[in-house]
Amino acid sequence: MERSILSRTVRSRRVNAVLAWALVGFVGVVAVVNAGRDPLWAGFATVVAVLSVIPALRSGSVWAMLPWEVLVLASLPLLALTFGVSGPGRVATYLSVAAVALIIAVELHAFTAVSMNVSFAVLFVVVTTMAAAGVWAVVRWSGDLYLGITFPLTERELMFEFVASTIAGAFAGVVFELYFRRLRRADDPREISEP
Repeated sequence: MERSILSRTVRSRRVNAVLAWALVGFVGVVAVVNAGRDPLWAGFATVVAVLSVIPALRSGSVWAMLPWEVLVLASLPLLALTFGVSGPGRVATYLSVAAVALIIAVELHAFTAVSMNVSFAVLFVVVTTMAAAGVWAVVRWSGDLYLGITFPLTERELMFEFVASTIAGAFAGVVFELYFRRLRRADDPREISEP
């Protein structure tokens, strides 16, 4: 029984790593392609790519990667940008910012002395999402001032963006909790039934 649990875990980690590296490669290509065309999104793609490879760099193993599902969430606006959707949708952007906060929470928990219980982790993801949305708004505003990139939001629309990003952060926090609860159950031999 232990051997089957171990082999399944290794297989799933390898599949996860392959999918995650494919997404990191895609995000890297998006960053390079958009460097001259849309520097804000190129910068966002670079941040996602750098955050995504920290587990592999930190552990020294190419198999140590974030869950690919989290990287898909972080890549949503980049997918929209790449496949010609007219500007990444706001929902995709909010989910992406929440996913970046989720990546930060997972990496803090996994690679530092920080240990979070579930309720604190959810709160941390929500607050980090709000902070990341604020930073993203300042970056876009700075792009408007210094790079001539249009920042067409009114103050009211910007406040709606902050509220929506907070809701997306709460959603990401709940997903974080459910996902890692499922992983804990999968690693517990008592939770796996005999075939």
